[in-house]
Amino acid sequence: MAKVIMVQGTMSNAGKSLLAGGLCRVFRQDGFRVAPFKSQNMALNSFVTKEGLEMGRAQVMQAECAGIEPSVYMNPILLKPTNDIGSQVIVNGEVLRDMPAREYFRYKTRLIPDIRKAFQKLAAENDIIVIEGAGSPAEINLKENDIVNMGLAEMVDAPVILVGDIDRGGVFAQLYGTVMLLPLQEQQRIKGMVINKFRGDVTLLDSGIQMLEEKTGIPVIGTVPYCPLNIDDEDSLSTRFEGTAPSLVNIGVIRLPRISNFTDISPFEMVPGVGIRYITRPEELAGLDMVILPGTKNTIGDLRWLWETGLAEAVQRMAARVPVFGICGGYQMLGRMVSDPDSVEEGGSLKGLGLLPGETVLKRQKNRRQVRGRLSLRTGILGTPEDTEYRGYEIHMGETRNEGGEVLTCRADGEANGLQQGNVYGTYVHGIFDTGNVAEQICRTLAAKKGVVLPENSGESFRQRREKEYDRLADLVRESLDMERIYGMLREAAWRDE
Repeated sequence: MAKVIMVQGTMSNAGKSLLAGGLCRVFRQDGFRVAPFKSQNMALNSFVTKEGLEMGRAQVMQAECAGIEPSVYMNPILLKPTNDIGSQVIVNGEVLRDMPAREYFRYKTRLIPDIRKAFQKLAAENDIIVIEGAGSPAEINLKENDIVNMGLAEMVDAPVILVGDIDRGGVFAQLYGTVMLLPLQEQQRIKGMVINKFRGDVTLLDSGIQMLEEKTGIPVIGTVPYCPLNIDDEDSLSTRFEGTAPSLVNIGVIRLPRISNFTDISPFEMVPGVGIRYITRPEELAGLDMVILPGTKNTIGDLRWLWETGLAEAVQRMAARVPVFGICGGYQMLGRMVSDPDSVEEGGSLKGLGLLPGETVLKRQKNRRQVRGRLSLRTGILGTPEDTEYRGYEIHMGETRNEGGEVLTCRADGEANGLQQGNVYGTYVHGIFDTGNVAEQICRTLAAKKGVVLPENSGESFRQRREKEYDRLADLVRESLDMERIYGMLREAAWRDE
């Protein structure tokens, strides 16, 4: 019979995802079979399971913390925003349809059986389920028929840890206000509060914590210090977008309005001496050694934005002297034309940057699959004599026709899924830089061209370094939270299938 515990937050980006991941790692280290769960996730960072099903990246990170294979049961509902008022609704890894927010608000209770089925599957196979909420439980305009915060906690009878973000200020008001906006039975479900991202002398919080506990009757079970960790964030609130100071090697990522799967850039962030900048204006391209066009939820809309801002012409000029690398939607943009005859996005056609000899036609059928194959960096600045094996995944709506370019990435079945020409490279493969030390090799090539030397690294692969980050996260959780209280919550929280 699985034990359950839930992490909710006072707001988005309060730190729910990382704390839930840290708890997964701690429980795994303590010998338990543990799995993460989030009934509904809204994010453009997604992943494809080995079955070809789509789920949110946050639960992938948490599954890796737990040492298990990611499963769509961990995130049965994924909402991928298509515009300011609507999302593509993905249920059990498959696209249901696009819905305006108001329509989904009325529809979502029909998905409760899917949520129950997914949770029951995980509960039957694990000792502990760590549940993550979404946004805030005190969004009083959205509480009716809630399926992701207190509504879910009630459904599976989970004790709740409430997390507040002191780095943004007003953490005592966040925690107190959230509790007070909840009905009494939901207040009683909160068994502990956590102050997250603290910088400074923790004793300065003592008087505030005492007053907060007196006013709410809920104990503060830990204060977590601010600690930069190289672990994938859930959504575009990521502090990664703040950029870095100039480094030995500088890589620019075009911050598209509907950027997705920016986690593809994570391996570069772990290479010493390399800085990542997110670019929104042409003048910000100055001094870069490489440019990356990442994925997007709307290729035509974001391609139009590139032309309107002048970034398209600026990237075209950059390609004469530095590598330009496009992934998924970014790859489609680098071609000669993107057409949307079936109005999958906005309809019509729009010329691409013309840096790769390919043309893309968007289609309604979404391609979702894990892939492995061969990466061949044969031309341009990044040219190497040997191929590299890769593993990754594809999520895209559309096909790109090769009109004379060299193959950059090829699947194991021999089908090309990427092109290269000169200094320009494009692929449909997400996670292309995760394999081995591909990212570090690229950075060292860029450094050599520039005449600088990057610091020596440990020789560990990206995956090995990521595992160490998960262990650091677990250490942070153990040192900062009252784990004895948390285990006490679990002892009283056995989930029973009705």
